[in-house]
Amino acid sequence: MKNSNSSLEFLPTTFILVGIPGLEAEHIWMSIPFIMMYIIIFLGNGTILHVIRTDVALHQPMYLFLAMLALVEVGVSASTLPTVLGIFLFGTTEISFDACLLQMFSIHSFSIMESAVLLAMSVDRFVAIYSPLYYAAILTMPRIFGTGAVIGLKSMILMAPLPMLLRRLPFCGHNALSHSYCLHPNLIHLPCGDISINNIYGLFIVTSTFGLHSLLIVISYGLILHTVLNISTGEGRKKALNTCGSHVSAVLAYYVPMIGLSMVHRFGQHVSPSLHAMMANAYLFFPPIINPLVYSIKSKEIHHGIVRMLAKKRYRV
Repeated sequence: MKNSNSSLEFLPTTFILVGIPGLEAEHIWMSIPFIMMYIIIFLGNGTILHVIRTDVALHQPMYLFLAMLALVEVGVSASTLPTVLGIFLFGTTEISFDACLLQMFSIHSFSIMESAVLLAMSVDRFVAIYSPLYYAAILTMPRIFGTGAVIGLKSMILMAPLPMLLRRLPFCGHNALSHSYCLHPNLIHLPCGDISINNIYGLFIVTSTFGLHSLLIVISYGLILHTVLNISTGEGRKKALNTCGSHVSAVLAYYVPMIGLSMVHRFGQHVSPSLHAMMANAYLFFPPIINPLVYSIKSKEIHHGIVRMLAKKRYRV
């Protein structure tokens, strides 16, 4: 233990991860659905990435942004995998202080990237519908890859101060977390010192990323809807809206669980700890599971790309 100003004010050497409170005896059985979810996530998103990389017909802005979305969802899942499987499969409930901060940084950085990629995808859909003739000229390859680089760099820069702000706080012996992984809203309740700076900076991150992104997504779809309503033919309106269906599903899959988790953290002091754990799992596991399925079914190009990939493998066999 690292002593601070008193024997009680110390940084814990380890944190205790609870998993799902009240179901500790069932953890080995609960590892099965978690393993299945990870298989679906890595297989589904890996397939999307492979199809877009190998199919030249999919080297278009819409699908390159989809590849970014799949990549960050793999990143989120890979960040949670060590502790989740450690708890449910091997009964390992401890994580070192530094490893916990690293996992928190990784999970939240990838989550911010995911939100930003969803915004970029909404802008892509607006440009495609509002100005289809200039679509390829506006969303060039350098701009797309530059956007991806800015998203990744900005997310990590925004998250970098949070671990340092947590390290300066006394924890006074509190080291039990209510999830299977380290999240900032959970960690920030443990210190016994003044957390006002942490709260202010955390609020700044939320408003400047998730809040701003969601607002701009709503504005983008307002402009899309206005543009679609000005299309003269019903068939043209239907075709334009159909190109947005998969993205709307991805936005809902991301923001609905996140809002639910935020509400539980803010106002659910008397809510069952198991509900906290379930909401956190829904926030982190639902989008990377559902998005590859939605795009594989609703996007004809992705669907055809997967069929072509499977046909080639079948032919080789």
